[in-house]
Amino acid sequence: MRIAIDAMGGDFGPRATVGGMLLALQRHPVLEPTLFGPRAELQGLLNQLGTSRAVRERIALRDAPRVVTQAMAPMDVLDNPGETSLYGMLQTVARGEAQAGVSCGNTGALMALARRELGSVPGISRPAISTAVPTRHGGRCYLLDLGASVEVHARHLVDFAYMGALMCRAVDDVARPRVALLNIGVEAGKGAARVREADAELRRRDSDTFDYIGYLEGDGIFSGAADVVVCDGFVGNAVLKASEGVAQMLLKRLQEIFESHWSTRMVSALARPALMRFKAQLDPVRHNGASLLGLNRIVVKSHGNASDRAFAFAIDRAVREIAVGLPEHLRGAWSAVAATSAISSVDDVGRVDSGSRDTTGTDDSSLQG
Repeated sequence: MRIAIDAMGGDFGPRATVGGMLLALQRHPVLEPTLFGPRAELQGLLNQLGTSRAVRERIALRDAPRVVTQAMAPMDVLDNPGETSLYGMLQTVARGEAQAGVSCGNTGALMALARRELGSVPGISRPAISTAVPTRHGGRCYLLDLGASVEVHARHLVDFAYMGALMCRAVDDVARPRVALLNIGVEAGKGAARVREADAELRRRDSDTFDYIGYLEGDGIFSGAADVVVCDGFVGNAVLKASEGVAQMLLKRLQEIFESHWSTRMVSALARPALMRFKAQLDPVRHNGASLLGLNRIVVKSHGNASDRAFAFAIDRAVREIAVGLPEHLRGAWSAVAATSAISSVDDVGRVDSGSRDTTGTDDSSLQG
């Protein structure tokens, strides 16, 4: 299993990405990663981390002396991407030399370059960034979009609903995912015009792909009421970051409470197995890695501030998507759905909307999955 990794661009540099890759290599014996970055720096880091010869033989290094920083504008990267680790990673995926690409770099540049170099599944108006968030009873819910398109029309939200449902079916084997539109209320007249229009369109259609359950408020995302929740990129990114902040606060407060007194420390010792399970379920690190859904190839975006452990989970996500053949599944399923005229991504003047203005303007360096 071949994965291309952009080792540069994150907040902590290659130490986090290379460390995460080494953790992933322990979990996936068939994994053969290709690292992109300054060769001498990557080679020196592998030596510092004490990489064994057997593990080193599974890793390929590709020299990429230039780095796309978080501050760089996506359009500037598009104009001159050569010799950057981000571009090298995507080129390798585009040529079929790797089955997936993983990066924790500049989100806007990654999305813009990925769309140009890899292309989108025919008929999909705009790719979306999607990740799975944990739900109340141990399940998960796919949330999209998380920042690829800040300004969207109703037709894009409808496309996102189909994409999210198809992903849920492929990855989690859910026969008929429950899909909801995120809104500020469940009443018919609530929300922005584009959300109400998307709601009307989804209610009008008789989909064999999913069950549309209507509006869902923010607190319902984690209840398990829906398998897929759809929104625009601005709202989705804000919801994701807020939920991660709450999770981190809860974990920290819980730790402080149990360490504050000898009696609570005794309780903590007795309850340690249950507390560890709780922490594992809630820890945002375990849910790191977001799919650039709708592309012809697999690309996973990690948090820019990911630790080595978090980056390893982003690689895990890429491995899962390779295993289920996500782009091929999406392409075939989208073609079948489109043949029934169930979806339409064509704008008012008959042109497929590329959405490039929104994508190239997006730059959220800490965006998950």
